[in-house]
Amino acid sequence: MTGPHDHETSVLVAGGGITGLSAAFFLARQGVGVTLVERHPSTAIMPQARAFNARSLEIFRTFGLEEEIREHQSILAGLPEMIGADTLAGDERFRVDMLARVRPGGISPADWALIDQDELERVVRAHAEDAGAEVRFATELVSFENDGEGVTATVRDLGTGADSRIRADYLIAADGNRAGVRHRLGVEADGPGVLGHAAHFLFDADLDGVLRDRRFLLAYFDRPRTGTVLCPLGRPGRWMLGVPFRDGESLDDFTEERCAELARAAVGVPDLELTLVPPVPGWNRMPMDVRIGAMVARRYRVGRVFFAGDSAHVVPPTGSFGASTGIADAHNLAWKLAAVLHGQAGPDLLDTYEAERLPVARATMDTALRILDARHGGEGEDATRIDEVTMAHGYRYRSAAVRTEPGTPDSPVADPRTPTGHPGLRAPHIWLERDGRRVSTLDLCADSFTLLAGAEGASWVAAAETVAVEAGIDLRAYRIDGVQDPGKRFPETYGISASGASLVRPDGFVAWRAVETSAEPERELSRVLQAVLGTRGRVNSSAA
Repeated sequence: MTGPHDHETSVLVAGGGITGLSAAFFLARQGVGVTLVERHPSTAIMPQARAFNARSLEIFRTFGLEEEIREHQSILAGLPEMIGADTLAGDERFRVDMLARVRPGGISPADWALIDQDELERVVRAHAEDAGAEVRFATELVSFENDGEGVTATVRDLGTGADSRIRADYLIAADGNRAGVRHRLGVEADGPGVLGHAAHFLFDADLDGVLRDRRFLLAYFDRPRTGTVLCPLGRPGRWMLGVPFRDGESLDDFTEERCAELARAAVGVPDLELTLVPPVPGWNRMPMDVRIGAMVARRYRVGRVFFAGDSAHVVPPTGSFGASTGIADAHNLAWKLAAVLHGQAGPDLLDTYEAERLPVARATMDTALRILDARHGGEGEDATRIDEVTMAHGYRYRSAAVRTEPGTPDSPVADPRTPTGHPGLRAPHIWLERDGRRVSTLDLCADSFTLLAGAEGASWVAAAETVAVEAGIDLRAYRIDGVQDPGKRFPETYGISASGASLVRPDGFVAWRAVETSAEPERELSRVLQAVLGTRGRVNSSAA
């Protein structure tokens, strides 16, 4: 070692899955020095998540990635159905269009993306590195010390075996559902816990004869065991099968011969010709042990360490909530870390990460468990009864970073189809006309605080310009008039008058609103921002 620390960074991210990579990307884009370490040699080796909800695409859209992500969608984009049956060859118990009921319609400028997680991770990793993040795969977090001033971590290069020390202001633990960092800090989780294990493996086979022209993204089978899942992969003729363990079984029981038998049983063709495929070229091991569980950490922060993604919450793989919830964790935490590190906010802002995201995880876990029960044992009607659109777009934040209004409902969610503009909810989407092109209100609220004022809210825009300098925050301000909003939807949708204004946080959530104009707009806006951020930092501003 060359000294007490071989490397210094503002934020160290442990874990190179989609949550960790997203956190590194979001932080780097906001000018924060970030280093990511991941013990595996590459990004995901199996597809894992296969669909990402429209809220995730909204987030990536604000950073300019939505179009590229859609370009990387594979043949999955044409496979929207989910089926339940005894076997692939047998009679169906149900068949539903997975996207028909969960598409956000007019409430979002984005839509679902049917893209395998491993492909999305490659896209996000490339942009994280382009933005300045240092990404180290085949590097293991060996130990760490969490003190009042920062975190000192020992990491090991698994290629050379050499250890080095990294000093960081903060550590984000995005190290997966085994949550090594969280367990080392003694933080337990609540919920049903581990629901079971499944062996997941890949195989090549021609299934045209039993597909019967069906095109599905996901199938649930009763054989060889209830809970068996079959998924097509991006390469024609390649499939992934997941079979739950029986009591007392381990991954060692799933030999190549047995995996082939299980695949034939699930397909319903005893003499099916197939070839098992290793998850990574050159590996001898065929199946992977996938742990299915439902739990939420009791805390999301210990000192300078934060938990995100599966480290903080584990939900069943139903509803496509797991990865998308991790992306939202990273988005929520990144702007707060950036604000504190840039001197724009006080350290108390970081406490709002747990206050906001932990209740969302609990509600998400409960929803995913209900969907799991419906898919494994229900009929088509049961599988479509739960409102995933509200869960993805309608969760509510309550914290010191939101100026919650009197009379706000206690419910953790609100139906986004009837937007209210209440503080704590995601800012409603409205299409606007600006400079000859169509933009969403959410497009205006990217990477910084944004003030959206009504057609008669010029005083709020002027106040924002002054307050941004005096209070030391990044702040954009827009006056939405009848030319930009020909349908005059903005005031009603945001719950303000033509002279009012809505303050939107960098993560797209409403922090505060003024229904009407104020006699002292500068003073009122300044007071609100100080309350939300907890400090009077200094930084340049922009207004449009």
